[in-house]
Amino acid sequence: MEINTALILGAGFGKRLNPLTLSRPKPLLELNNITLLEKSIKFIESLGVKKIIINTFYLRDQISDFLKNKKFNCEIKIVDDGDNILDTGGGILNMIKYSDENDFLVFNPDTVWKKEYLNEIIKMKKFYFSQKIENILLLVKKDLSFDKNLKGDFNLENNLISKNDQKDFICIGCQILNKKLFSEYEVGNFSITKVWDNLIYKKKLYGFESYNHFYHLTNLEIFKKLRDL
Repeated sequence: MEINTALILGAGFGKRLNPLTLSRPKPLLELNNITLLEKSIKFIESLGVKKIIINTFYLRDQISDFLKNKKFNCEIKIVDDGDNILDTGGGILNMIKYSDENDFLVFNPDTVWKKEYLNEIIKMKKFYFSQKIENILLLVKKDLSFDKNLKGDFNLENNLISKNDQKDFICIGCQILNKKLFSEYEVGNFSITKVWDNLIYKKKLYGFESYNHFYHLTNLEIFKKLRDL
């Protein structure tokens, strides 16, 4: 089975990257002469995805103008958060309302998406469908993070995610979600971690381990280091 639609979370303020993000939204920051947003879109296209939905809020017109002046192979739709930012959970729920699909790849453009992730995401997708589950997160051991100050989010054993004091794994910004997960939620300001925590309680949050080094724009210091690589 295939996933035809991907979501990109593009609405955040990017405050940890001030002053760069005072006049430019974080997805339009550049590394190696390409914006994070364009790099994410091209990576998603390489997965064979036919449609991308991007949510916007902060400096929304810049993202809209950027996309108008670029040509991509897939269909791209912008969904605005509205008058108030919706956070990750509310933003995802708002985007899936504009699609008839049931399963979505969800990407955070803060991660530097490289071709080395392709096979892992393809395998993650196969696991998702073969196990007939409704969610799965791409995780990496925190030792593989470029930013050594990042703390772990989860534990992972036999593809099942839990939380305890150890927390060796970081969610690296790619997940597959089924719209059924949001059936009890209404569009509003809430984090996707609210959905995750509910699934952990039910022992139904799943993970897939990545073995690639993880590069993420945590803050201004890390951005400058990545830019100099």
